[in-house]
Amino acid sequence: MNKETDKTCAEFDTAAAHAKILAVINEIEKVIVGKRSEVILLMTALLSGCHVLIEDVPGTGKTSLAASLAKATGLSFKRAQFTPDVMASDITGFNIYNRQKERFEFREGLVMCNLLLADEVNRASPKTQSALLEAMEENRVTVDGVTYQLPDPFMVVATQNPAGYVGTYPLPEAQLDRFALKIRMGYPSSDEEIDIIKARRGVNPLDNVSEVIGIEEIREIRRHIPDIHIDDELYGYIVALITSTRKRPQLALGASPRASVVLMHLAQAYAFIRGRDYVLPDDIGALFRPAIGHRLILRQEAKLSNQSADSILSEILRSTDVPYKGKR
Repeated sequence: MNKETDKTCAEFDTAAAHAKILAVINEIEKVIVGKRSEVILLMTALLSGCHVLIEDVPGTGKTSLAASLAKATGLSFKRAQFTPDVMASDITGFNIYNRQKERFEFREGLVMCNLLLADEVNRASPKTQSALLEAMEENRVTVDGVTYQLPDPFMVVATQNPAGYVGTYPLPEAQLDRFALKIRMGYPSSDEEIDIIKARRGVNPLDNVSEVIGIEEIREIRRHIPDIHIDDELYGYIVALITSTRKRPQLALGASPRASVVLMHLAQAYAFIRGRDYVLPDDIGALFRPAIGHRLILRQEAKLSNQSADSILSEILRSTDVPYKGKR
């Protein structure tokens, strides 16, 4: 490590950065009531450079969650309302001929932003859905053989209606695997719903969200997330959990090695949000279901017996030896 790097590390104020992240979470909670765990998961994905899929019925705050994150962090924000007539070029951009200059010019697509809300992504055609693949994996898009780099940071927050809704196209396994987390908002409690409707009696709560952190600060924090310590035993724990998904008879498809890498990065970011510079087994356990459940395919017999990916993953957590603790 050179002197310049040493100086940069010494100047990074971990306590101040952690306080800023908590302030972002508190700002988002002005809009999203009673969903702190879901907000923390979204922040975890942002800090680890990952993407999030939010699935739930309409009206549960999926779009508001993404919009409030963008406003509290100062990220440039675009919303793509996915419908069957949305084209791939609307997302990636396209070349158009300029008659005055007698040349083709590139017109940016919706993907050229820090935070892209792909609203109701499963209503678009598979071709349009796949337009996001390169952007999500490589942080770039290629149009007519020319590659364009996306802004840093870049994050996709996609929402989808539950499978079975009329006019939806299920996301293929390859695309689901690009999402680090799948979050379900769920209905609020009665008291929470009362707070929600009271807050919307006058102005939109989103108007009260303030920017409490800037893009440069987010970049700086993200550069330090890989420094969060992980014991060798925890690497083994991650692999043991992921490997177990490939051996379960109820599953036709287990999690890939990409899932292991993503779970590691998420655990580091989660530990930072929790105020630590090291990862605990509980961090991995807390992220295991939302990080892995959407990557699995259940066998038909498991579906008929009313088993779910969450229940199978919960059983894997219970039966896998936890470092330092034995079995749960």
